[in-house]
This record gives sequence, structure tokens and C-alpha cells, in this order.
Amino acid sequence: MELSLFCRAQQLPGGDISRFAEVAQMADEAGFRSIHLGEHVLMGDNTEAYPFGRFEPDPDAAWPDPLVTLASAIAVTTRIRFSTGVLLAPLRPGPVLAKEIATLDALSGGRAEPGLGIGWQREEFQACGVSWEDRYKTFDEVVRTCRALWESAQATVPGQVGAVSPVRALPRPAQRRIPLLMGLAPTPRNARRIAEYGDGWCPVRYTPEKVREGLAVIRPVMAEAGRDADELIVRVQAPLVLDRVGRIDVPATVSVIPEYQAAGATVLAVGPTVGCASLREVERLITEIAEESGKFGAERSNA
Repeated sequence: MELSLFCRAQQLPGGDISRFAEVAQMADEAGFRSIHLGEHVLMGDNTEAYPFGRFEPDPDAAWPDPLVTLASAIAVTTRIRFSTGVLLAPLRPGPVLAKEIATLDALSGGRAEPGLGIGWQREEFQACGVSWEDRYKTFDEVVRTCRALWESAQATVPGQVGAVSPVRALPRPAQRRIPLLMGLAPTPRNARRIAEYGDGWCPVRYTPEKVREGLAVIRPVMAEAGRDADELIVRVQAPLVLDRVGRIDVPATVSVIPEYQAAGATVLAVGPTVGCASLREVERLITEIAEESGKFGAERSNA
């Protein structure tokens, strides 16, 4: 079990998103595997559509672009991997998303590990000119285009008026294969998506039992596709336990490690960094998460 820091940049002390790189550096030095943040291109008023319970962030909060925000931390980190949880893949043309992620990977020396999903706001799709009804089809086209452009010197990609071939997309990623985590419900169809072009699964607000049930669907499909299910990255979110003043109760939050590990998870995500009034408090929180997780056998990438 490794650690990922879930960071909502808009919830950093004072809402100062420019301090994200410093937080990433803290997590890097503490030995976290990755740092990740979510995305909304736009935010509508209909937060009741959120499918995972109450939508906690303030609808008026800023949602910085996740890839640009992650790139801001490249120069001050050396090991930590840059991820998302999740980036809304259908809202970007495939060649654009492929270029953005490949650039992040090349600049970071092979540390991109994006989590991709579809989202829950119809308004975002409408504003971006993307069909809500065709969102899964669009997701498939975008991700397949990314894979084609990353893995071939020349590739044929789908265009709005027909296939475009041959084309090149440079720079190429530093990694031979960029690992993609899929933030999708574990239906049989989504299991086939993971087997076809994914390398991991990052469900939202899943209990250990739901993780176990989901992997029971995903693993056989991966095996049928000739993929090694034992190499699947499974990142789960630890349910936040808060103390009386609204800070994370770290021992109680990370105590779920044995249950999630037994269910098949490989990465435990902890955060966001709520209740911290200063970056010093954020640093103490990150250090405590690393130390408390170590008591349960969670690995630190620089240990």
C-alpha cells in the first residue's frame, strides 16, 4: 500500500493556489507515491446531481486546471508522481489531451499518472459543446487517440470529418507507457475499458467491500484480455475522519489501510488538506499521515 495526497488546491490555506508546488514538495519529501487533484472546467448550481453524496466544496471555489497546476511542481520535486482524480477526458479533443499529458510526462521525467473519468455535470458538457448522451463514446475516442499518439511515431486519429493519417505528436512521453487510472464504475463494459487501455482503477468513495466487489468484475475481464490483473493500480480514497475542530484525525483516517489492502487496493489517497490554517500545519499533516501510515505497513517510495 502506497500513499497519494488528495489536494484540492482551492482548499489550501487562504485559498492560495500558488502554494500548491510547496505542498507537492512536502509530499515528495515525505515519500508519497503521488499527489492528485480533481477537475471542473465549469461549476453549475445543480450540485444535487453529484452522485457520491453531498457535494462538499463551495460552488464558488476556484478549480484550477489540474495539468497546469501539477506542472507547477515539477521543478521542486524529484520522485512524486502527478495524477488527477479525475480529469474529465471527454471535455478535451483527444490530440489536445494527448499533447498536454505527454508534455507533463516529458517535463517531469516520466512521472505522469493521470486518472481519467467522465464527470457528472451535464452543464459542463453543454458549455464545452460535447454531447452528454454520447459522453462514454467520446471518452473512448479521446483515450484511444491518446494511446495511439503516445505509442506510435505516426498514428491515425479520428477527426470530426474523417480519420486523419499519418500524424505525429511531439514531444513523446518519457514513459514507455503512461499509466492511466480509470475513475469509472466497475460495470462489465467499464471493465473492458480498463482492460483495453487502462492500467489502474480509482473509484470514488468506495468501501472495502465495494472495492472487493468491483475487482471481482475487473480482474477476470483483464485476464481474458491477456492483461496481468496483479499489476493493476487500485487507488482508493480513505474516508475522512475529522476531529472536533475540523482537522483530519490522521490515526483514525489511516486506520482503514489493512481493510483496503485486504480488499485489493494498492494506493491509499488521503485528503484534502482541510482545517489547516497555514502551510506549516499542512506540512505537519503530511508528515503525520506518512508516519501513521507506516505503522500499518504503508510503503514510502523513498524509504
